[in-house]
Amino acid sequence: MTGSPHVVGDVMTRAVVAVGRDAPFKDVVDRMDRWNVSTLPVLEGGSRVVGVVSEADLLPKEEVRQGGPDRYGRARRLSDPAGADAVTAGELMSSPAITVHAGSSLARAARIMAQRKVKRLPVVDDEGMLEGIVSRADLLKAFLRPDNDIADEVRRDIVDILFPAPVEPVHVMVTEGVVTLTGKVQDSPLIPVALRLAHAVEGVVDVDCHLSGTDVT
Repeated sequence: MTGSPHVVGDVMTRAVVAVGRDAPFKDVVDRMDRWNVSTLPVLEGGSRVVGVVSEADLLPKEEVRQGGPDRYGRARRLSDPAGADAVTAGELMSSPAITVHAGSSLARAARIMAQRKVKRLPVVDDEGMLEGIVSRADLLKAFLRPDNDIADEVRRDIVDILFPAPVEPVHVMVTEGVVTLTGKVQDSPLIPVALRLAHAVEGVVDVDCHLSGTDVT
């Protein structure tokens, strides 16, 4: 099959706002505010990702600031008292960073985000060097793919290969990402295969399969 699924590298943002390990607390807050981001990769040696600092990592400091005269006693009661005393990105960050590779599938990136409860993932190469960042919004870009493109891929890479000589023509229609397959084919055991492969095409929301088979022995 000639079609290839979209991968993280297709949708990631390559211009990434990041900070060094020694960046002061106020610099971290300033960059988040200026660039309207909630997460910053923390870099060492220029581009190696060693951690991630998020808005959640800044909360202990804010909690102490709002604590009034008894802020020191309040800091002792925090679940993360170390975070209240952190003054650099390296002290604030979560480490090791949860990352993904540019060649990873969008499904894998989405699964990592869901399992680890994060909204953004630094994208790194095999050496851990920063290449970009991918967000939940980026992963949804696949579903903006035009219906005609989806139909062409399903027809070319699935239907024409699995059913080169159908009993009746196999029609592929795509509406709002929903693929509809109709027709009659010789090899009915391949129908579930076609259904599974169509579901895996990037941008497909659902598949409505009306293929029927007339096995030829």
